[in-house]
Amino acid sequence: MTQHYPHHIDLKPVMHVEGVVRLPGSKSISNRVLLLAALAEGTTKIIDLLASDDTFVMLGALTSLGVHWEQEEQTHPETLHQVHHVRGCGGVFPNHAADLFMGNAGTAIRPLTAALAVIGGDYTLHGVARMHERPIGDLVDALNAVGAQIEYTGEAGFPPLRIRRGHLHAERMSVRGNVSSQFLTALLMVAPLMAREHAVTIDVVGELISKPYIEITLNLMRRFGVVVEQNGWQSFSVGPGQKYRSPGLIHVEGDASSASYFLAAGAIAGGPVRVEGVGRDSIQGDVRFVAALERMGASISMGDNWIEASSNGPLKAIDADFNHIPDAAMTIAIAALYADGTSTLRNIGSWRVKETDRLAAMACELRKLGAEVEEGADYMRVTPPAVIAAAAIDTYDDHRMAMCFSLASLDGAARRGNAIRIMDPKCVAKTFPEYFAAFAGIAHEDLF
Repeated sequence: MTQHYPHHIDLKPVMHVEGVVRLPGSKSISNRVLLLAALAEGTTKIIDLLASDDTFVMLGALTSLGVHWEQEEQTHPETLHQVHHVRGCGGVFPNHAADLFMGNAGTAIRPLTAALAVIGGDYTLHGVARMHERPIGDLVDALNAVGAQIEYTGEAGFPPLRIRRGHLHAERMSVRGNVSSQFLTALLMVAPLMAREHAVTIDVVGELISKPYIEITLNLMRRFGVVVEQNGWQSFSVGPGQKYRSPGLIHVEGDASSASYFLAAGAIAGGPVRVEGVGRDSIQGDVRFVAALERMGASISMGDNWIEASSNGPLKAIDADFNHIPDAAMTIAIAALYADGTSTLRNIGSWRVKETDRLAAMACELRKLGAEVEEGADYMRVTPPAVIAAAAIDTYDDHRMAMCFSLASLDGAARRGNAIRIMDPKCVAKTFPEYFAAFAGIAHEDLF
């Protein structure tokens, strides 16, 4: 049952954490699978789809587009699983006109924009105010350059959008890679719809950030029967005549980004803390977060479907490039409060175009805790305080701000956590509605 949160939550200092957390499904995998299943031939049974605001947005959009899906609950053997059945449309949505509300779900609006532009019709896409501040111009430019007809109905370069039927002639496309990997993901996912009679090649202009998210896209496309030829990270080609076909059954892994909070908690405040639903063979790049925790001195062990972390004493300061795991890197910034010196997080400029400007937001809230923070265009340097201060943390309607700052209540080997007030805790519903209940479970505290 979904937790109903008050205006704020007050977290008491937590002396020790220990326990097991079953993770919700990955947001990145969930929304990709939903769209691929909708575009495929046949019906796809999806196990453990994430139940969150972002997936509800995608499911609602698919409903408006005429895609039929149903949900059921199954117990096997003692665990309750959410099961969704999505009836694929074979590459053409039944409804050729729709007004789609996309909330603040980047994993929904970017690939849907590409799919609707290629399939054609008369569609409008809009979201919450922050969505209308998140860039989409590079994707729109790439599609319009090959004959799509996408118009901005507000500020150029940002949603809301109006999509009409274009005349696509896509054999070679190009897209910038240094703002969001979701632009390339969107083009890759719709490339088979364009490659009816000839191959389609997508060239990446500049550096491609967040490469592990592209690996998720390619892996899932293969699961649905489409193979992409890759020339390093510079270009990607889809041969003609490939179609998405349902794999029949697909399991959604636990969310590796969400795992980071509990693993960091174990590394800071004793442990062991084990997360279930993701392990050493995960297709998610954010499992590489554990390598950063190990560098900071944590004890890590992994199995096929679990990861466990515990403390080995005070954490060590870290200086590392986090371009490959930008979401999980936020958790490292909080772990830096418990380190033995100044930590530097590099190549995290993509934080600025997420649910909020995360570089500015993290710097502001870390300073409330007493940390010395240097904020650059694409880096952050965190020097921990002698004592973590009690603070009210503003969350900017950003789920990851709320979740990672909960860790500042922990008592680590280097310094003691303090009472932390998390404002607007309901924002965790974007990816992990039950987060604070799960956090209370490993803290063995009643938070509510």
